[in-house]
Amino acid sequence: MPQNFRLRFNGAPAARELRAAAARGLFLGAEHVLGLATNVVPLDEGYLQSTGTASVDEPSLTAMVSYDGPYAVRQHEELEWRHAPGRTAKYLENSLNAARPEVAGLIAAQLRRALR
Repeated sequence: MPQNFRLRFNGAPAARELRAAAARGLFLGAEHVLGLATNVVPLDEGYLQSTGTASVDEPSLTAMVSYDGPYAVRQHEELEWRHAPGRTAKYLENSLNAARPEVAGLIAAQLRRALR
């Protein structure tokens, strides 16, 4: 005997929840990159290290990791400058490149959680 089914899908709440989950995953990923960068950021007095922040712009789903010290960009870009052992230029770029798989995993985990 044939059966008929009717299904209503209200996609707007699902889309909002997935977007929020993606933003949470991005923030967790940015925090992870910040942690890695903080371990290798050039260190003299510790000021630059203390200015690191992670944030997310939810409307554009863009994560940011930044250091706000007056010489943060210069420390990042000057490959010829000498640093303490374990500290290096390109502290953000290298940390992000090293953390790509973990960041993708953090975002995916938040999306999976939202789909439950």
